[in-house]
Amino acid sequence: MSESTLTLSDPQLALQLFGPQDNNLRLVRNQLGVAITHRSGQIRISGPADSVRLATEILERLKDKVVRQGKIGPEEVGDALALATGPRAALAHEKSELAIGNAGRRIRPRTEGQAAYVDAIRQHDMTFCIGPAGCGKTYLAVATAVEALKTKAIRKIVLVRPAVEAGESLGYLPGDLQEKLNPYLRPLLDAINEMVDFDQVKFLREQDVIEVIPLAYMRGRTLNQAFVILDEAQNATVAQMKMFLTRMGEGSKIVVSGDITQVDLPPGVTSGLRDAVQRLSGIPGISFIRLNENDIVRHPLVRKIVAAYDGPSNSLASDKTPSTGRNGSAGDHGTP
Repeated sequence: MSESTLTLSDPQLALQLFGPQDNNLRLVRNQLGVAITHRSGQIRISGPADSVRLATEILERLKDKVVRQGKIGPEEVGDALALATGPRAALAHEKSELAIGNAGRRIRPRTEGQAAYVDAIRQHDMTFCIGPAGCGKTYLAVATAVEALKTKAIRKIVLVRPAVEAGESLGYLPGDLQEKLNPYLRPLLDAINEMVDFDQVKFLREQDVIEVIPLAYMRGRTLNQAFVILDEAQNATVAQMKMFLTRMGEGSKIVVSGDITQVDLPPGVTSGLRDAVQRLSGIPGISFIRLNENDIVRHPLVRKIVAAYDGPSNSLASDKTPSTGRNGSAGDHGTP
């Protein structure tokens, strides 16, 4: 066991450094497994020697940031953790930084796998990403699409999702067609609303520059110069997946993301995502990225929950879907 002490010149700095209800501090504690206490401007860190050293570096860096800008949030804490725990990953994050929105807001991948995902989208016309909940599959795909729209690399963004309920029937939903579809498409709208001002999203949707539609409505279309994202693709059937992929027009990009451990299709129906990964491996121009629990950036408990469900007792742990390991790609660079 080891211990170190960090001194704050102004005890009030602790309020901004630790965050509301000590949320920032809790992120460092949970990820590094250290104990952190504060008294009279003295922060004491104890635990395994390597973890104490990393925690001290992180808190020093965050303290400097608080002094410069007045406050920090979970995103800065996550970046500091990535920088301290993986220098190669930090370099990849910087190269993969995304510029979005009129205010120049930037989004940076927080793990090496996420950085590889962003790079794959930029370099390939079609990218498949398989990974557990919370690893940024949808968020980073939407951010890359917004960046492409801002730089005029594409003319429109199309966000697509299968209208499949997660294991329970909601019955007949009230309202018009759009109101019925909103619960299924809400996660995609939430992601884009975080990156683009609400009024601008409303305007772009009215101008058909941003389109959010269920998968079933893609049949018969050809999408040119569009960035098309299929979310929750594990819930597409094989026929739906073929229909979706063949909508690709000239100058377009397609990103397909999903989690093959959370398929909500009826028993006996093959997941179109699982089938596509096996069927399309080796085709030049198609990239395959495989993320895992190490890429989860939600609440630290999500990583532990995913690991528990994917353990030896889980029948899905024996899934034979092709994989490049942690974050590899196929097509131009091998097979998944």
